[in-house]
Formats: sequence, C-alpha cells, structure tokens
Amino acid sequence: MAKDQEILEELTTAVVEALEDKKATDLLVIDVRGRCDFTDRFVLASGRSDRQLKALAQSVSEVAHRYTLPAKIEGLDAAEWLLIDLGDLVVHLFLPEVRESFQLERLWAAPAGAKSAL
Repeated sequence: MAKDQEILEELTTAVVEALEDKKATDLLVIDVRGRCDFTDRFVLASGRSDRQLKALAQSVSEVAHRYTLPAKIEGLDAAEWLLIDLGDLVVHLFLPEVRESFQLERLWAAPAGAKSAL
C-alpha cells in the first residue's frame, strides 16, 4: 500500500472514531476514487441538532490538526449540512431530514460489484 493510501486509511479511521465518540449516527464511508476528481473518499454522518453538528465538526477539525491538515468547514451559519474538506477525505455532516433530502448515499453509491474501502 502506498504511503499516501496508508495515511488516508489512518485519517479515515481517526475521523470515524472521533464522530463515533461524539455520538454521530448513520456513519458511512464511500470510496469515490475513479468517480470523483476532487477527493478519494467521503465520510457521511448525521447529528440530532445543529449544536451536535458543530461539535462533530469541531472533533473532525481536531483530527485534521493532528495530521497537520487545514480543515475548511462550510455551512456553519445554517448548521444543517456541514462540509469539512480534508483534501483526499471530505466529511459531510447532516441533520437527518437534510441528509434524506439530498441522498448523497444514492448519488455516490458504489457501482454493483465494487468493494468498500474499509
């Protein structure tokens, strides 16, 4: 496994663990390599309130800091759908009704026969 891929695996695991620690729900990791030109992987998670979404985003930002990555957080004003761009990993945090509305899982679902990255 290439060094960059190892770091992406570690980063993904750290982000997922941080989200689990803050009680995020419906966590999903989607490998979008070969289907997306701006990132390799998405992490999707839901939170029960705007306050929880902000706490989840803060946890992801702390993970990014440990990996010396800038964490650009978008959507803080409305706090219904937060996006955190970590380069090869993009984290989407949603209120459940907003997640249902956009259905990113369906949009980016792996083609039949594809294997999960984790």
